[in-house]
Amino acid sequence: MTARRGRGARRATGWLLAALPAVVVAVLPLVYLFLRATDQGWDVFFAIAVRSRTAELTANTLTLLVAVAASALALGTAAAWAVTRTALPLRRVWTVLLVMPLAVPSYVSGFAWLSMDVVGFAGAWLALTTTNMPLVLLPVAAALRSADPALEELSRSLGHGPWETFRRVTLPRVWPAALAGGLLVALYVLHDFGAVSLLRYETFTLGIQTSYSGSFDRTPAAVIGVVLVVLAVLLALAEARMRGTSTARLGPGVARQAEPVRLRAARWPVLLGLAGIVVVSLGVPLGALTRWLGIGRAELDPAALVSTTATTVQFAALGALATVALAVPVGFLAARHSSRPVRAVELAAYAGHALPGITVALALVFFGVRFAQPWYQRTPLLVLGYAALFLPIAISAVRTAVAAAPPAVEDVARSLGRGRARVFGTVTLPLAAPGIAAGAALVFLTCAKELPATLLLRPTGADTLATALWTKTGVSAFAEAAPYAALLVVVSAVPAVLLEMSVFRSGKAAVLESATRGAQT
Repeated sequence: MTARRGRGARRATGWLLAALPAVVVAVLPLVYLFLRATDQGWDVFFAIAVRSRTAELTANTLTLLVAVAASALALGTAAAWAVTRTALPLRRVWTVLLVMPLAVPSYVSGFAWLSMDVVGFAGAWLALTTTNMPLVLLPVAAALRSADPALEELSRSLGHGPWETFRRVTLPRVWPAALAGGLLVALYVLHDFGAVSLLRYETFTLGIQTSYSGSFDRTPAAVIGVVLVVLAVLLALAEARMRGTSTARLGPGVARQAEPVRLRAARWPVLLGLAGIVVVSLGVPLGALTRWLGIGRAELDPAALVSTTATTVQFAALGALATVALAVPVGFLAARHSSRPVRAVELAAYAGHALPGITVALALVFFGVRFAQPWYQRTPLLVLGYAALFLPIAISAVRTAVAAAPPAVEDVARSLGRGRARVFGTVTLPLAAPGIAAGAALVFLTCAKELPATLLLRPTGADTLATALWTKTGVSAFAEAAPYAALLVVVSAVPAVLLEMSVFRSGKAAVLESATRGAQT
């Protein structure tokens, strides 16, 4: 037994060394941002952190965050109950329509509201609520599908109506999942740059970009970035804690499906409510895109569109390749070994979960200017930014895929005289390849939609679909921006459909851990 533990420790040591580059990439932006923010002394840091401008940004950000999270929590929970617990006509169709707003990046929704002259807080609230509401709907629906309906049936048998049963029995059981989804929405609002910048509502992310581009002294931008990171870390910890308190059905077998609640007189109000959500979240963006595509048909530049799409694919492919390569050792360690060093490495690699794109980009800009000048405004620095931001997505996919590969097969291969490296290359990796490929595809799509990091780190003169949309919308060239927005929606539709299929067909809320984190800008 001692000899076996020794071999396991040696194998873990080798993988820990292989995982170090991922840790460095994940932690570098955070460490350098703190160093840059404090290089003029703590007195300057605290003076900037408590000044009126920072307080204004804090108030704006928290106001928007609370409003969006509360709205998404209410709408997502109600919609999840309607499509899982009621005798709603065409429930599958409603489910798809309600999840599809995940396919609309927040800045595409912002483009739609801006083109209708809905700006400021109202526009940002509408854009972020509609695009993030499915992040509450998905875990609540999964919790409802996996929950045993016996208590709800007992409540109805005692004379309680569907609304009373929902309030007293159903809601307390799904509240942890709903609150975790609401906190995840709040985290995305804190990270968002595209929608608030287009709709001219100043939050931390827009304040950082404005401070960086409008002053020769970049310290205020770094200090605001640190404040934003602290808030993001607190939200990420709260979301992880709530996710950990979610309850599951106990006992063997498969959960029995609940008898659908007949809505009777409430049928039409429920249908109208769901239709209203779909119209605002999907109809408005798609209607605006259709309108501006028709207006701008004569101004369409196919060559520019093809070139921008090719650049987007190139950057996203490089980002996905680098991210997955860094994630493989960390994911393998997390799936096959359990020790304090392994947990520390995995936690450090997950730093990107709490880092907004604008702060990662700002830190890498500072780092590139001072220590990596040949990489500044070059593709390698952009790829490094993508890897720092999206490592959590890739690590979750690798860990899940490796954990699903039976360790006994590896033991058999080693008993036949194969070395550890050969066993990994010929047995473990082929078994885990489909899951790793799915993670790589999701990272690719997330890189393609990333806006703030791409804006600050892209090579000079290079445009992606996201940056082209942002630039053209910024000068009110809505007709020219519409084709780029439409292509982004098409690209983004793939992960949204996969999420819908995974959660609603399998009933497993765990898909959120490996798929939704970092999936939206």
